[in-house]
Amino acid sequence: MSVFEQAEAAAALIRTRCGAAPEVAVVLGSGLGSFAEALRDPVVLPYDEVPHWPTSRVAGRAGCLVVGSLSGRRVAALSGRVHVYEGHDPGTVAFGVRVLGRLGVPRLVLTNAAGGIDTRLSPGALMAIDDHINLIGNPLTGANDDRFGPRFPDMTEVYSSRLRALADEAARARRIVLAHGVYAGVPGPSYETPAEIRSLRAIGADAVGMSTVPEAIAARHQGLEVLGISCITNMAAGVLPGPLAHDEMLEVARRAGRDLVALLEDLLGRL
Repeated sequence: MSVFEQAEAAAALIRTRCGAAPEVAVVLGSGLGSFAEALRDPVVLPYDEVPHWPTSRVAGRAGCLVVGSLSGRRVAALSGRVHVYEGHDPGTVAFGVRVLGRLGVPRLVLTNAAGGIDTRLSPGALMAIDDHINLIGNPLTGANDDRFGPRFPDMTEVYSSRLRALADEAARARRIVLAHGVYAGVPGPSYETPAEIRSLRAIGADAVGMSTVPEAIAARHQGLEVLGISCITNMAAGVLPGPLAHDEMLEVARRAGRDLVALLEDLLGRL
């Protein structure tokens, strides 16, 4: 069975269980799951009940699709994602986005927890992704299926300028500071060394994380409009003295999640 056929089968099951296609989907990064809890009249579908959907190989990260409503919009939230660092290839990482495309979802918001490289970003800040640097790998490697999109898709504007402008309006309305910058996607799972962070800064990265890029590429391949938002959970290695602690980063992400929910709630009403 081809990846396209697998995505079609997964989409068919979701239609049966969740009804009409959502107007927007949100992929929730580490510690940012509170958005799914804000959806009204939710239908919860565990990933392991969806055919061909990849499951996390990290203990305690089973994940689920939640479909509900917020700000008058029908919304799908992907609570949990798989990563290249778990041993998945980039194409597998992007499978959920492929399914969203086959469902007919026109817009995708990708969120993540990231380390700050630009010293103007502080832990707890939100950053709209203006562009990315891909050091993870490309989900389009291999034979192209034209039913998803063209062999050589344009990546001039991965992250929609229209959606970024609406996000800025929503941030101002909610009195939330929304920075802008370039996100570097790296494979992980080890955090970067100080020398690697200096290198990333030199090539134009403002923040760094281990997700988002394969999903964004797959989404644009299918013609979805994409917005990316990073929650800066820590300063990257070497920017400040001291080691990095994953538990502390998750706690920062959970606190920043309140601002993220408020921002997305206002944004949805502007779409």
